[in-house]
Amino acid sequence: MADSWWNNLRGKFMAFEGPDGSGKSTQIARLEKFCKDKNLKMLTVREPGGTAIGERVRNILLDPSHGEMDVRCEMLLYMASRAQLVKERIEPALRDGTFVLSDRFVASTLAYQGTAGGLPPHEIRAVAEVAIGGRWPNLNVLFDVDTAIAMSRLNPLMDRMEGKGVEFHARVRQGYLRQAQQNPKEFFVVDAGRSPDEVFLQLTGGLQEWCTNNVTCAPRK
Repeated sequence: MADSWWNNLRGKFMAFEGPDGSGKSTQIARLEKFCKDKNLKMLTVREPGGTAIGERVRNILLDPSHGEMDVRCEMLLYMASRAQLVKERIEPALRDGTFVLSDRFVASTLAYQGTAGGLPPHEIRAVAEVAIGGRWPNLNVLFDVDTAIAMSRLNPLMDRMEGKGVEFHARVRQGYLRQAQQNPKEFFVVDAGRSPDEVFLQLTGGLQEWCTNNVTCAPRK
């Protein structure tokens, strides 16, 4: 198993999580290349978005001109995009035995609209159950990084969520870390403040350990 641990990713659903500026996009590209080199069928999707409907919702959510958007409206729009993504792309791929990686999922909503935005987590989870039909990730990989470092990595032309300020993003980070502490079996935390090469070594090492310890596990639902 150690020589081909990646085969246990088949039919699994994983989410890459972390604050804006955590370097998720870089590591997604590296993992995509890794899976391609191993002939592992992989689907990568992003949130919000990933479908024609979801991309329209994304434009609404991230448009800086929509500063008046209420946090409940914000949460529900994320969930609407997510519901379409699960139905249209995630579920069919998992049934086909594909490894599915989502750039953000429910943990993001709990961190951004929950801890940072003030919505009660039990309300978010209740809406999530309806939106995703119980299709929770098998594993959440959290790319944790100091807020100041993360903010320095952002494009000066920030979208609506990126531009919410340092204090908001510090609360987002704490929200993520709290989830990881409360649900250690569902989260793998990576130190994303290191170089991209070091981060990828942490990532693949953690995935190898997780796959080795979950050889017989079925996709979580």
